[in-house]
Amino acid sequence: MDTIDGMRTFVTVVKEGSFTAAAGRRRMSTALVSKYVGQLEDHLGVRLLNRTTRSLTLTEIGAAYFERCQQILDDLDELESSVQDRHASPRGTLIISAPVTFGELYLTDVVARFLAAHPDVRIDLNLTDRFVNLVDEGVDVAIRIAELEDSPLIARRLAPARIVVCASPVYLKRRGALRYLNDLEKHDCIVDRNFRSGSLWQFKEDGKQKSIQVDGRFTVNNAASVRRMLLADMGVGLIPTFAVGPDIRQGRLKILLDAYEGSNLGVYAVYAHNRHLAGKVRAFVDFAVKCFGASPEWDQY
Repeated sequence: MDTIDGMRTFVTVVKEGSFTAAAGRRRMSTALVSKYVGQLEDHLGVRLLNRTTRSLTLTEIGAAYFERCQQILDDLDELESSVQDRHASPRGTLIISAPVTFGELYLTDVVARFLAAHPDVRIDLNLTDRFVNLVDEGVDVAIRIAELEDSPLIARRLAPARIVVCASPVYLKRRGALRYLNDLEKHDCIVDRNFRSGSLWQFKEDGKQKSIQVDGRFTVNNAASVRRMLLADMGVGLIPTFAVGPDIRQGRLKILLDAYEGSNLGVYAVYAHNRHLAGKVRAFVDFAVKCFGASPEWDQY
């Protein structure tokens, strides 16, 4: 066993919480993962992990070794990347996290085109609306749709993400039009918990912040589900245009209250740092910027 391979396997076991999960991540058998960790312990002459049938915990010396291993492996990866980037095309596994709806509608197509252009790259795409800690979870790039706050992370804007109020023509015919923010209080509003303000919808009028508390019978944490409820004539929704652009263009949904400015968020690629930035990360972010741009297809209506 190569010591570096043993260290990588050990770190993966700790991060994944089990030999089986680590085997899946490392693309090797569970038996081989266990063998590598055992050989590493024999080489060091210490026990790194306490193993039972139900749990896996670090020993005191194992915890200290784990921290140093992570730093050594990160430094080694940076060194290799800085050398390889000078002479080679992007290669290796790129781990990406992205919101579910945006990932399904747009990012997966970009990933497919990127993989076709870079045959030496593998991509592990994790679609989740959960906030992901890049460093703790080993993610190379996270796609975030937000107004980004100050952060040690590096962020590149890929595209705008306008937030609009929508409803179907059938719903509006049944319940009446909306002209003012206060009209929302009379309507069934579909609430997306992915917005931090929840049912307190935020707008701007003449540059001034305005908020209105809405109510409705359906709450969810997914923009695609909000869209389906809108198309089912079930209410009024606050939703990003990337989720409903084609529906607006084809008349299935109508933008409401356009005299009021909703949140203008951005689609960002976020990564931990740019010192010796891995070529695969740089190449993917550059590629995504070109694919989306300042006037993305979802705003063409």
